[in-house]
Amino acid sequence: MSSHDATLEFDYETRSRAELVAEAVAREIGEIDDERSRTTIEREEARVFIEIDADDVVALRAALNTWFSLIDVAERTADAGVDILESR
Repeated sequence: MSSHDATLEFDYETRSRAELVAEAVAREIGEIDDERSRTTIEREEARVFIEIDADDVVALRAALNTWFSLIDVAERTADAGVDILESR
């Protein structure tokens, strides 16, 4: 039973951007979970939700840092793709 949890909510300007980011990070679900933390991801329209359940605060902090980093990379990569397409 988890004693610590957090829900991360990310709002995007479009549904397609939310879908792109969610799909980019969703492949990590189950890959980086361990016996101390578990993560789920959901998308509703232009919003992405990441739910983290952890057994202790240290595991929660580690999972939060990981997921914030993964989202940041997905967002920056999506931005770079848009910039390349717009420069053509």
